[in-house]
Amino acid sequence: MSKVLIRYQVYFGLLLLLSACSGPMETYDTLIRNASLIDGLGNPARTADIYIKDGLIAKVTGSGEINADSTATIDARGRVVTPGFIDIHSHGDPLVTPGFENFLAQGVTTITLGQDGSSPNVEDLGGWLATVRANGIGVNLAMFVGHGTLRNLAGIGRKANPSEDELQRMVGLLDGALDYTFGLSTGLEYKPGLHASQAELITLSQTVGARHRVIMSHMRNEDDDQLEQSIAELLHQGRHARVHIAHLKSVYGKGRARAEELLAVLARARAAGVAITADVYPYIASYTGISLLFPVWAKTSEDFVIAKRDQREALEAYLVERIGRRNGPAATLMGTDPYTGKTLADLEVELGLPFEKILIDVIGPQGGGAAYFIMDDELQSRLLQDNYVTVSSDGSPTAFHPRGHGTFAKIIEEYVVARNLLSLEEAIRKMTSFSASILGLEDRGSIEPGKVADLVIFEPENIRAKATYPAPLQLAQGFDVVMVNGKIAFQAGVTKTIRAGSVLKPAKVKQTSAE
Repeated sequence: MSKVLIRYQVYFGLLLLLSACSGPMETYDTLIRNASLIDGLGNPARTADIYIKDGLIAKVTGSGEINADSTATIDARGRVVTPGFIDIHSHGDPLVTPGFENFLAQGVTTITLGQDGSSPNVEDLGGWLATVRANGIGVNLAMFVGHGTLRNLAGIGRKANPSEDELQRMVGLLDGALDYTFGLSTGLEYKPGLHASQAELITLSQTVGARHRVIMSHMRNEDDDQLEQSIAELLHQGRHARVHIAHLKSVYGKGRARAEELLAVLARARAAGVAITADVYPYIASYTGISLLFPVWAKTSEDFVIAKRDQREALEAYLVERIGRRNGPAATLMGTDPYTGKTLADLEVELGLPFEKILIDVIGPQGGGAAYFIMDDELQSRLLQDNYVTVSSDGSPTAFHPRGHGTFAKIIEEYVVARNLLSLEEAIRKMTSFSASILGLEDRGSIEPGKVADLVIFEPENIRAKATYPAPLQLAQGFDVVMVNGKIAFQAGVTKTIRAGSVLKPAKVKQTSAE
């Protein structure tokens, strides 16, 4: 070997030694090794190591490419690592159940509240969120402001035609609330939202659009013969703001062909420039207040008293026809005491009365909530497969419906593993980056350097949605590790005492003292 080559080798060796001694090795908080990484963007799974520091994803490399120190190491060999799931339509009270264990146990790291037109009945929503932040929360929270709540705060209530001053007061309240919230939610099937006119909704949509937020709508009527009309009402608002259909469903509709018709309506709207998306939960029963069964003229307590007195026969006839169309009394399962877990058919036997009299004389429109078995699996499953439809639970920690504890587990267990209706990568995309894009979240929803480390580690074949209609409050099983903001919040079936969640801020938030 020549002297020149020997000198070069010695010189190169010295350079390596100096480089190694030039500073300490980078240290990370957590290293997840040997992961089958599904990035949330729809890309195929790949083997990777994930480095986490200060709550963020610092590096994503091929397995074993970097030798670095870490405070904690998780060997994810044989398991997938995905972004934390984002529940785009959920319920609950963070001041009552701040841990939200039901969501963590199914891999959900971000929820949305203030849905269906109802948010906390306070003008200072920023102050309310500051209290939530101070108390701590187990998951991340993306808040919405409710249209019905704004109506009440503005002094409009159930008025069909608010004055210009009242309307402008509501607009002002909305604009202020959008400093802290990701958009406006409407519940047009419920009081007081059902009294809103198209002109009112368009006025509000202009404010939402100007603030680059989204309108989440529980549409006016989900019955199959009214769906196109309800969608059309939302599309008018979509000329001014991004719009989203909450828990898209067809009550009474049947079959894949009907789903294709509905999806075609949305596709034509997008082609015309309307930014419209939707979400679906993977159950054929809905859940809401029993007032849903009553006519508009008997929904409120005041109207019900008058209807019961003056229109008793018409009210009974209406309920008989409506329950008949909704698959009969056996298809309504009560979810509130004292009749929790009993159907209207069960109560007919127990109380010795026909269901219409039970609804009027025993329960009443404000007498609780129920699950309603009124959807078709073939139709709903096709909706769920559409590229522009994501997943929601529409559930809470306490409601008597399995969707609050099982939705995201069921997507993987049934729709991915058992039925092969979705690939795992597509299911993850829907539940992460796509939902993040609808909300306008830019810092989470995918596994990329610089993104927040909301992560889930699991084996798909081990996932089980344990919640059932008779026993809906059972936690999902199979999610080994759930990380929120870089911290382990749930592991091996146990919720950690730390509340690692954050109250999220929408883009372009005005700085206020509440922040």
